[in-house]
Amino acid sequence: MGKLDGRVVLITGAARGQGEQEARLFVEEGAEVVLGDVLDDQGEALAKELGPRARYVHLDVRSEDDWAAAVAAAEEAYGRIDGLVNNAGILRFNALVDTPLDEFMQVVQVNQVGCFLGIRAAGPRIAEAGGGTVVNTASYTGLTGMAAVGAYAATKHAVLGLTRVAALELADRGVRVNAVCPGAIDTAMSNPALLDPSVDAERGSRALDAFYRKLVPLGRIGRPEEVARLVLFLSCDDSSYITGQPFVIDGGWLAGVAVL
Repeated sequence: MGKLDGRVVLITGAARGQGEQEARLFVEEGAEVVLGDVLDDQGEALAKELGPRARYVHLDVRSEDDWAAAVAAAEEAYGRIDGLVNNAGILRFNALVDTPLDEFMQVVQVNQVGCFLGIRAAGPRIAEAGGGTVVNTASYTGLTGMAAVGAYAATKHAVLGLTRVAALELADRGVRVNAVCPGAIDTAMSNPALLDPSVDAERGSRALDAFYRKLVPLGRIGRPEEVARLVLFLSCDDSSYITGQPFVIDGGWLAGVAVL
């Protein structure tokens, strides 16, 4: 038996990276999964690979209409929805005082508004299905600062606030809401070489390991499948008495700085 047998879960940003690994693991654990993304070709190919317990829907998380359609697609395909993983997100690098308003708002719309719309669209339907879980993807930078990612850090702090409020408001309806806070993870966000088939992505990963060896106590960058396992924990009964909490997965980065 899988840890998610009988569950129907919608995952955003599911075509690649952390979302892809979450989708793969959830299907392995018995869930029926709706993959939401704007990368239609990749999302459809992944759903086809995963088989009848997966389907793809085009989902721009900034769009209320797309959210309504995605939730409806889950219910039409599998009869209900009882899980949501708000994974979609974008990152832009810029000094805060040099960040154009358009760039700041673009990050807010995807990372913060997208999470809000997901909770608003799926939360009541999860409650009506008898309860379930929401897992929001925040960040290491949602708990501390980091230069050059001001817009991103602001939205990830906001995601933690949304998580806590949603947990309070949905608890009596049987919906648990938690957040994962990844540090540096080896996805296209941290390793753009993964997007270029002509580049040796493994070499890029090794270079990132070498870089983060100086910053992270565990001495390497994280892997998306490691984040997926944490999201699984928060989406299954193993975490049945946990709600409203941030879970840091960063190799010890947030613990502090080693001076020796």
